[in-house]
Amino acid sequence: MNATPLSVSDRSTQYPHQKHQLEQDIGSFTNLLQQQPTLVLTGAGISTESGIPDYRGPTAKPRNPMRYQEFVKHARARQRYWARSAAGWLVVKQSKPNAGHVALARLEQAGLITGIITQNVDGLHQHAGSQDVLELHGQLSHVRCLSCGTTEDRLAFQTRLLAHNPRFQAQVSDIAPDGDAEIPDELITSFDVPACHKCGGVLKPDVVFFGENVPKVRVARAWQMLERAGALLVLGSSLTVRSGYRFVVRAVQDSKPVAIINQGPTRGDADASLRLSAPLGSTLGHLADALIAHQRDLNA
Repeated sequence: MNATPLSVSDRSTQYPHQKHQLEQDIGSFTNLLQQQPTLVLTGAGISTESGIPDYRGPTAKPRNPMRYQEFVKHARARQRYWARSAAGWLVVKQSKPNAGHVALARLEQAGLITGIITQNVDGLHQHAGSQDVLELHGQLSHVRCLSCGTTEDRLAFQTRLLAHNPRFQAQVSDIAPDGDAEIPDELITSFDVPACHKCGGVLKPDVVFFGENVPKVRVARAWQMLERAGALLVLGSSLTVRSGYRFVVRAVQDSKPVAIINQGPTRGDADASLRLSAPLGSTLGHLADALIAHQRDLNA
């Protein structure tokens, strides 16, 4: 099913001056989502207002993210990753949930969404109070040994990283959603990466790298979440990566409406029943207010 989106205009700069148009757009989403239990799929765009850049948004810079095979095969690649992560990870850890995360937690508490599948690894949905969150690509809060499978808290590993590199200091000017920071090459070449404290094996962040498969058990749970939902709401994702876009494809195959809010075009626009380009924080706040108010009216 290829549905023509009902709303494809860009409100990102118009909203402050066009309150009536905002109300119409929110009304369209409210009318669609109030009719069935809704599953939410989020991407990096929902965390940009928390100070974490995305990969493909309108302000995103070109990046060369670490790929799984490169990390596994080459010690220099691991040295590069962990040096840059040692500088950038704290920026992600110190980030706070924004209005968009809070709005989704409110919707879940009101029983208006069935859960969240997120492509993000920052943990901000849980910090905002959301409970039923499936982290499709894992979370940065732990590292895992590729040999024995032992996990280690990322904060503890950060302490070991800095203990192995006592003179390491880097000013972070730019980071990626996974905490990968731009730092001078000379800080990378001398960086010492500690091994697994149990077996001496290679440690990797407990996240899915580019070129790595999402664990099958995690994908199976995601399909179950979509199966019990009546609609799919996509937030802050360009859907360029197949691991997220496949849920749009399945929803359309199952005749479940798809609604998208994202700044910029997405791979799923042609499949969306509703499409809106707008800032997520304020827009989701208005949408949560409208849906909760409608629910309250029904229960009055």
